[in-house]
Amino acid sequence: MPITARQKQLVQQSFAQVEPIAEQAAEIFYQTLFQYDPNLKPLFKSDIKSQGQKLMATLKLAVRGLDDLDGLIPVLHKLAERHVDYGVEAKDFTPVGNALLYTLKVGLGEQWTPELRQAWVDTFRTVATVMKAHAFND
Repeated sequence: MPITARQKQLVQQSFAQVEPIAEQAAEIFYQTLFQYDPNLKPLFKSDIKSQGQKLMATLKLAVRGLDDLDGLIPVLHKLAERHVDYGVEAKDFTPVGNALLYTLKVGLGEQWTPELRQAWVDTFRTVATVMKAHAFND
């Protein structure tokens, strides 16, 4: 997985700064996601607040998992399988990634630098690549 030690550090430190505002961050994420792709809204059966808690818990797990990338892969495979069961398609990763980046930009404000953005882009791209390769075999 092509994530540098510096990128991992940036992602982990920035996520720690977002955690205290997790509920607001999740709200921003889903509002943004549904603006980017309204067709995704029906995939979310439970209320958005509980979905947001799941999102933040999953992000926390993935961000912590960057310390053990080999151990993270089976977790991402299971996550991918669940998302396929929910009706997620490979193309849905793009608006999700974009909504995540926007949420982090808003949540981190002035601390959102080009270097930090690239660290998150590379991290999300790596996670999405692992998940899509497992679930969709493209």
